Amino acid sequence: MEEQKDETANTPSTNDTTPKVTGIGGIFFFSDNPKETREWYSQNLGLETNDYGSSFESRNLNNPEEINTLQWSLFKKGSDYFAPSKKEFMINYRVQNIEGLVKKLQEKGTTILDSIATYDYGKFVHILDPEGNKIELWEPIEAKQDDTKATK
Repeated sequence: MEEQKDETANTPSTNDTTPKVTGIGGIFFFSDNPKETREWYSQNLGLETNDYGSSFESRNLNNPEEINTLQWSLFKKGSDYFAPSKKEFMINYRVQNIEGLVKKLQEKGTTILDSIATYDYGKFVHILDPEGNKIELWEPIEAKQDDTKATK
C-alpha cells in the first residue's frame, strides 16, 4: 500500500507570523530632477507615474487573493530621507511581524534608526545594514474583506 503524502507539508501557512522579509515594497533613489526623470520613465518606458512615482501590483502565489504593491519613487538629490546612509538608493522591504523582527535585529546588534511608526497603510521602521545602507521595513495593513452581503 502506497503511503499517502501530506500535500500541505510544503505549503506555507497563511498563519505564519515568523518575523521576516516577505518581499520588496519599494525601490527609492535620488534624482537631480525627479519630475523630469519620472516623465522620461513614463514617456520612454511606459510607467504610469504620479507625484509619488509608480506602483506595480502583483499577486501572492501562495495566497492569490492577496495583491501586493511595489512602489518605485524618486527623491530629490540631497534629500535627507536616506540619511544617515550616504548611498543613492534605499530599498523598502515588506515584512511580517515587524515588532518581532525589530526585537530580533536589536538582539543581533543591528542599528535601529527610529521607533516603529504606524499609519493607516502600515507600520514602518528604518535600520542600517552592515555597509551603512538605510533600509525601510514596512508591514502593510492587511486589507479587510467585506463579508457582508447586500440584502433587499
